[in-house]
Amino acid sequence: MGIKQYKPRTPSLRWTVLSDFKEITKSRPEKSLTEPLKKTGGRNSQGRITSRFRGGGHKRKYRIIDFKRDKVDVVGTVLAIEYDPNRSARIALVQYEDNERRYMLWPVGLNKGDTVISSAKEIEIKPGNAMPLRNVPPGTPIHNLEMKKGTGGKIVRSAGTYAQVLAKEEDYAHIKLPSGEVRLIGIDCMATIGQIGNIEHNTLSVGKAGRSRWLGRSPHVRGVAMNPVDHPMGGGEGKSSGGRHPTSPWGQKSKGLKTRKTKPSDRFIIKRRKSKSVAT
Repeated sequence: MGIKQYKPRTPSLRWTVLSDFKEITKSRPEKSLTEPLKKTGGRNSQGRITSRFRGGGHKRKYRIIDFKRDKVDVVGTVLAIEYDPNRSARIALVQYEDNERRYMLWPVGLNKGDTVISSAKEIEIKPGNAMPLRNVPPGTPIHNLEMKKGTGGKIVRSAGTYAQVLAKEEDYAHIKLPSGEVRLIGIDCMATIGQIGNIEHNTLSVGKAGRSRWLGRSPHVRGVAMNPVDHPMGGGEGKSSGGRHPTSPWGQKSKGLKTRKTKPSDRFIIKRRKSKSVAT
């Protein structure tokens, strides 16, 4: 779990910073836990581009991840730590006592040969164990957090992220999310103990445009570099862009415009990520 830098033998290697993949113990995925993954190129069922700057990329298989952790009160042993091309986090292959195998997100401190368990009872607070929020001590780092009971982990799933339980109040726990937002989440929702692994992911640098193409990302073209027919900020002589405020291709302001509408879930937000308190 480290990073690798290169001598600048080529212009691209000068800026390339990649993972050393030393935590990976198995190079091929578990065949029974993979599915085909079809690329869309950013196009919908009518063939129209709905997500710009997507296309190409290396062929992938989808790894079926156990976000629900609903293998209750059965001890599992970590067989391997694997790379997953579909997410920034690493994944752990776990074999349970009944010989069923599942993938889970790999937290810091979980090693090959360690055991994990998911339970609603009082169990050990250690990385990889899953339990309801009511059993998690305040201040403990958690990840793979449910928003509603039984739906599986929806948030805090990226590399290096973790949330914390600040307090518990009746049917809700106060959770501080990686963004800084403090939110109420049902006390019976499941969470996994620990911080997601691959912490150095945010320090990586692809180094060259070609590596972005391998990841399925096409070049991102600036609006001011387009013609007026293609973008509101397009046109002009040379580098002049017309003096229009930054907008999307459809004219919506793109620098700080608040777009969130009033939602029923607003009442669950105690503190916004930008440090503004919200009345509950």
